[in-house]
Amino acid sequence: MTPRAPQDGGDTARDEALRVWARLRAAFGAPRPKRRVLAQRPGTQPFDRGRDPLSMSSVLERVTDSLGWRTPLAQSDLAAAWRSIAGTDTAKHAVVEGFADGVLLVRCDSTAWATQLSLMRTQISERIARDFPDAGVESLRFLGPNTPSWNHGPRTVQGRGPRDTYG
Repeated sequence: MTPRAPQDGGDTARDEALRVWARLRAAFGAPRPKRRVLAQRPGTQPFDRGRDPLSMSSVLERVTDSLGWRTPLAQSDLAAAWRSIAGTDTAKHAVVEGFADGVLLVRCDSTAWATQLSLMRTQISERIARDFPDAGVESLRFLGPNTPSWNHGPRTVQGRGPRDTYG
């Protein structure tokens, strides 16, 4: 295409723009008219049904359900309330260590406290099932204190190691 000489001064730029528009329209098709879907949906007008404000608790409940946070939040609530579940004296010697596949892991100061808590297992599990059903705790595991490992090096002897309970 050869450029034309300007007749009125601004007509050539306008003609060029119209030709480009016609070429693009032929290549990509005509633009679709936009529909107003907003007016057709129910509940979009002021004072319609369903337009009342929601409470914050219901909104947060929907968000936690949709994001899958219900179980982790219940587990953190359980860990925070461990003192009231186990009792203040017992909670001084036992701490919630974590959750693993439906098992509540509790680390105790000594093996004696781990044994004592294992005897209290039914009361503790009933309280957890009643107060924290969404935590997903199926069983309890009471762990003794972290003891050092005596198995060091390539020439370790098989056996139980030193006979001390560390607690």
